[in-house]
Amino acid sequence: MYGSPILRKKAFDIDKGDNFKELALNMMLSLKQANGIGLAGPQVGILKNIFIIDTSPMKEDGTITIEKAIFNPVIVHYSNVDVFYKEGCLSIPDIHEEILRPDKIEVRYQDENLDWQEEVLDGVVGRIFQHEYDHLQGILFIDKLSSIRKRLIKSRLRTIATRQGIK
Repeated sequence: MYGSPILRKKAFDIDKGDNFKELALNMMLSLKQANGIGLAGPQVGILKNIFIIDTSPMKEDGTITIEKAIFNPVIVHYSNVDVFYKEGCLSIPDIHEEILRPDKIEVRYQDENLDWQEEVLDGVVGRIFQHEYDHLQGILFIDKLSSIRKRLIKSRLRTIATRQGIK
C-alpha cells in the first residue's frame, strides 16, 4: 500500500533462477481477486521486474481481453502525443486522477518462456503497461500530478499510509 518503502525502490531483473512462472500465476490470481487490471512485483512485496496485465474487468466497455505476464520490460520509444486518462492503483485505493502519458509506446519484454517480444502498444493496454512499468522504477501515478493536485489529495494519502501503520 501507499507509504510502503518498497513501492519507491527500483526492481531487479527476473532470470531463469527465479521461480517466475509460479510468481506470475500467483500475481494473476491476486489481481483477479482484487478485480484490478495491472499488478507489479513491488505491489506484492517482490522487488523484481514483473507485472501482470488483465483487461478482463474492462470487457463490458468493449476492451479486448488480454491476460499476460510481462518480465524485464523496457520502453524503447514514447510517442510525441500525450493523452489524459483517469488512473487508479490497487496500492492507492479510492484515488483516481487524470494522468497525462504518451498515447503510444514501443516496448520490449520477456514472455512466460523468457523469450523476447517487441510490440507497439496504445490505448488502455499501453496505459496499463506504462503505469506498471513505472512501479518497477519506484514511480507512482500520483507523482505525475501537479503540485496543486498533490496538495488536494495529501490528507487522503496520509490516511492510506496511516492505515498501513506507516507514518
